[in-house]
Amino acid sequence: MLNAFLLGLLATSSLVAGGFIASRFNLPKKSLGMIMAFGAGTLISAVSYELIFEAIKLGRGTGFPAFGLFAGAFTFYFSDKLIEKLGSKNRMDPETSHHSSLVVPMLLGIILDGIPESIVIGLGIFEGGTVSLAMLVAVFISNLPEAVAGTTGMKAGGWKKSKIILLWIFIAVICALASVAGFTLFSNTSETWLAFIQAFAGGAILMVLANSMIPEAYEHGGKVTGIAMVLGFFISVAMILLEHP
Repeated sequence: MLNAFLLGLLATSSLVAGGFIASRFNLPKKSLGMIMAFGAGTLISAVSYELIFEAIKLGRGTGFPAFGLFAGAFTFYFSDKLIEKLGSKNRMDPETSHHSSLVVPMLLGIILDGIPESIVIGLGIFEGGTVSLAMLVAVFISNLPEAVAGTTGMKAGGWKKSKIILLWIFIAVICALASVAGFTLFSNTSETWLAFIQAFAGGAILMVLANSMIPEAYEHGGKVTGIAMVLGFFISVAMILLEHP
C-alpha cells in the first residue's frame, strides 16, 4: 500500500514541479504545446500496450475489455460535461483560470483527468508488484502542462505563489490516494473484472487525450507538435520493449 502511494505521488509530483516552474517563469505557449504533445504520445503508447492490450489478454472472449473501454469513455464524457457547465471548458488553456470563479471547476477537471491514471498505477502494483516505467513517465509528463496552464491562470488572478504550490501538493496527494485505491479496492477482483477496469481507465484516458491534450497542444504549438507526439510515442514504446524483451 505504501509503495502504491509513493509511486502515485511520484507520478503526480509533476503537478507540483509544473506549478513551481510556472509560478517563477513565463513559459511560451509553444513550449507548453510541445510538452502536451509529447505527453499525449507517451500516453497513447502506454494506454495501447499497458492497458488495452493487457485487458484483452485478461478478458479474451468475454467482451469485458470492449465494455470497459466504452464505459470509461462515456463516464469521463458525462463527468467532463458536468464540470464544463461549472465553467471549466479548456482547463489546459492558461487563459481559462484567470477568473477566480473558474479555479474550482478547473481543479475538479484536473483531478478527473488524473484519477484514472493514478488508479492504473496502483493496479499495476497489485498485478505484478511493479509499475510500468512507461506508464509512470507518461503520467508524469502529461501532468506538467496542466499544472503550468493552471498556475499561469492563477498567477494572473492574483494568487500567491505559496498558495498555488500548496494547492498542487493537495491535488498530487489526492491522486496518490487514488493509486492506493487502485491497489486495495481490487485485491479480490477476478481477471475478467480486472480486464474491465483496465479498459475503463484506458477509455477515460483516451477521452482526456482527444478532448483536452491534443487539441490544446495543436492550438499552442502548431503543426510541429505532431513531431513531438510521435517522439513521445516512440520513446514510450522503446521503454515498454526494454521492460518486456
